[in-house]
Amino acid sequence: MQDNYDVTVIGGGILGCAIAYFLSIVTESSIIVIEQEKNVGLHTSSRNTGKVHAPLYYNPDKKSSTAFYALKGFDMLKRYCNLHKLPFKEDGVIEVAINERQIDTLHKHVQWAHKNGLKNEDVKFLNKDEILQIEPNVKCQAAIVCFRDASTDYSLINQKLMEDAIRFGCKTSFQNKFRSVYCNTNTGANRKMTIIGTVKDITTDYIINATGGNSLDIAHNLGLAREYTDLHFRGEYWMAPQKYSNLTKRSIYSAPRYTEYPFLDPHWIIRSDGRCEVGPNAVPVFGPYSYNLYDNLKNAVPKIFESANLGILKLVLNRQFLRLVSDEFLSSVFKTNMINRVRKFLPCLNPSDFKQRGRAGIRSLLVDKNGNFVSESLLVEDESSLHILNYNSPGATGALPVAIDIVKELVQKNMVYGNVSRKINFPFKDEFE
Repeated sequence: MQDNYDVTVIGGGILGCAIAYFLSIVTESSIIVIEQEKNVGLHTSSRNTGKVHAPLYYNPDKKSSTAFYALKGFDMLKRYCNLHKLPFKEDGVIEVAINERQIDTLHKHVQWAHKNGLKNEDVKFLNKDEILQIEPNVKCQAAIVCFRDASTDYSLINQKLMEDAIRFGCKTSFQNKFRSVYCNTNTGANRKMTIIGTVKDITTDYIINATGGNSLDIAHNLGLAREYTDLHFRGEYWMAPQKYSNLTKRSIYSAPRYTEYPFLDPHWIIRSDGRCEVGPNAVPVFGPYSYNLYDNLKNAVPKIFESANLGILKLVLNRQFLRLVSDEFLSSVFKTNMINRVRKFLPCLNPSDFKQRGRAGIRSLLVDKNGNFVSESLLVEDESSLHILNYNSPGATGALPVAIDIVKELVQKNMVYGNVSRKINFPFKDEFE
């Protein structure tokens, strides 16, 4: 395998593989994906609810880009899944108000949904009696049913994107963890930069950093985005026993209690294969891969020192944030606490029936110098690198349109070789016309 490439994509999650897929199709550049694990999509891209999210509860004034890509991603994922015979179940979702105060939140979300591009037939407000007619086991004061929502398996999509990229010439380097990067300043160097990996070094002219939880560390390594730090939150799940498999027809969410923070209460989830789960919560942890106590403690000291800045101090001194964190810790330690949060709208659940934990996932959120969570993904770049930061839910839903826009931008800036009119029959050719 050659060790120098025009473009190196760091990170084999769904976004990194989607970018590699489109680059391999529409350009002549040599591409490689380097991934620290033995396969792609082993972290956030497979450790999630598997939902194709409608832009239902995204504030259009703060998350317009997120809403746009979620809306567009639905059709593109459906097209890709149909092409490869991957699961894509258009089952819809319900958001419930469990008290009178939250009814106002539902009305606001209907307004947001329309501003974000959902049509009248996509979203319907239901009163207490109407929701009982379609979901008799749900207890609430009111609800929104969104029909433009689906269930899929993002790990399968992630794997297929990588396979398609390889078919069009993309190379891979697995179990090769990023260590550092330096610029090649000597005049005889073949490429602009050298990436130091645990297995192999890669020389390259351009880097696309799509590493999710590690993305900010890599940006910092190149002297970028120093004004931000990140916090990591583990989302945990409990698997429902078979007796609850027909409890509802749709996944059920509750209106958020803390609307100023990017967290929802645990949901009732129906996956594309019919399995049901409760989750996720949002437990603060010390690293992007802190799935267990050992990994969490291993990262504790360096993360504490890294987070000792004014922005984090402002956040952790916020009483409402501390209350949220306390609730999440309790739901992690005590199963009953977790299940009871869903019992508020599904009262027939019995915590003692839940015996097995699901696969936890971790999301990494940017915090600015004022102690605020950054509301949307952030693209930071210099002349030879692009860093995709704060790429979180509904990131998998929007991965395909986000990747297309990134690739089109790189082509327009002459960062990659070739053009988007390359005559190859693939399902997203129209998006490049």
